[in-house]
Amino acid sequence: MKTIKEKHSVLMRWTHWVNFPLLSIMIWSGMLIYWSNDVYTISLFGHTYFKFFPEWFNKALDIPAHLAKGMAFHFLFMWFFALNGLVYVAYTIISGSWRELVPHRKSFKEAWLVLLHDLHIRKMLPPQNKYNAAQRIAYTAIVLMGLGSLVTGLAIYKPVQFATITWLCGGYHASRIIHFILTIGYVIFFLIHIIQVILAGWKNFWSVISGFEVVNTPKTLNISKDDEQPKES
Repeated sequence: MKTIKEKHSVLMRWTHWVNFPLLSIMIWSGMLIYWSNDVYTISLFGHTYFKFFPEWFNKALDIPAHLAKGMAFHFLFMWFFALNGLVYVAYTIISGSWRELVPHRKSFKEAWLVLLHDLHIRKMLPPQNKYNAAQRIAYTAIVLMGLGSLVTGLAIYKPVQFATITWLCGGYHASRIIHFILTIGYVIFFLIHIIQVILAGWKNFWSVISGFEVVNTPKTLNISKDDEQPKES
């Protein structure tokens, strides 16, 4: 028998889908800023052996180094990104759904089993709840990464006004490096997340849109009290 079960709340779905275009704009505008001062290279004795974004990469995307435009978009949408993240975190705390998302003591061990299962090395399905161990770690990590991006972003945005934050991040240059590494982390998370969605199938994807999932429940037999009692011969 098929029944409809609520899987994701409205607020969770809204913050999830709003975050995708916000992060895309933040990454795009951040790349405009970065291309205006492409400083991350591997050099030795005055010779550059590796440039993180080589010239062919910049030309392939056909996005010029527009520093002012990149900063305008980046510093505007960062507030929407921060607000969306704040709403999400507040909701998980108030609703108590953080218990389903935060990793527990056995999560890292179980996450390894999830990886082995996804790679078809291990046949047995690891422990499953609403979110498996790997999802718990990934979703918690992305929230912490968002916080890290906000803090380091403020350190880069106003290094004098937020001098204490900049100092805690290790200085302006260190803040920029951490901010850059976190951006690479978002891209990797996106790619893995999309692959996982494809592997999970349309049913799982649709539940994040509608909030509901159709599940198969076993039929129950209704036995009357008369049937439970032995009949006299």
